[in-house]
Amino acid sequence: MFIISLTYTAPADILDGHLADHRAWLDRGIADGWLLLAGRREPRTGGILLARGDRAAIEAKAATDPFVVNGAATAEVIAFNPVRAAAGITLESLLA
Repeated sequence: MFIISLTYTAPADILDGHLADHRAWLDRGIADGWLLLAGRREPRTGGILLARGDRAAIEAKAATDPFVVNGAATAEVIAFNPVRAAAGITLESLLA
């Protein structure tokens, strides 16, 4: 399992201009089985998505997010093993 971490790099008005495209991208991703869960979305700072599959394929998918394509966000793919969560490692601690 991997975390796709989005960090918004553009002003709010630029983000708002691509929001509908981003939501459509999320819908397509979930339908394709790439993005299993929208874990958290913090307005104006970033968001986290959980994805399962081949890392290279996930990185390629993340690169097609309209926010990323238009320079409004950066995406990072982080390996996450749910077993580590049982050891007290949380999403927040991984991204801190």
